[in-house]
Amino acid sequence: MSELAPVPDLVGDDVRLLLVGINPSILSSRTGLHFAHPGNRFYPALARAGIIAPDDVEPARAADALRAAGVAISNLALRPTAKASELGPAELRGAPGRLRTLVDDLGPRVVAVAGITAYRTAFADRTAASGRQPHDLGAAELWVVPNPSGLNAHETIDSLAAAYAEVANRAGVPRSPRAN
Repeated sequence: MSELAPVPDLVGDDVRLLLVGINPSILSSRTGLHFAHPGNRFYPALARAGIIAPDDVEPARAADALRAAGVAISNLALRPTAKASELGPAELRGAPGRLRTLVDDLGPRVVAVAGITAYRTAFADRTAASGRQPHDLGAAELWVVPNPSGLNAHETIDSLAAAYAEVANRAGVPRSPRAN
């Protein structure tokens, strides 16, 4: 089997919000699209939050809508895996430095990491809680939002949407003109 490629960061002009997943899935690696698994609740939650329109939940369409809204996507770890639990702690610990460079380059107002457990490992903060963090990442507010994976069963599309809407509002991301 050939080695899986990392998924390039999704970046447009005037980035206001940088959403950070844990790492790319196998399908994301193969398609080059973030959160590409059809069962992932990421794009439906973004639509419910009004960040993208309901007809933009397919990953390729969502990418264009997110760029237009000033939303970028990156990952804590670059190596694609079937499950995030396959990552070693060292793969996550390099994330803050790389993300700080992205913040310096892109200038988002808010960085939102999707997944408290991965955040705690990456940022060496065992007591971190979801929500706004007490420190910034460069010039950006740092937040932790729920992971949209179906394995995170206690979260719903509505609870994900509420968290994503909060960081989008803090970042000044405009509501999609075609949102529900």
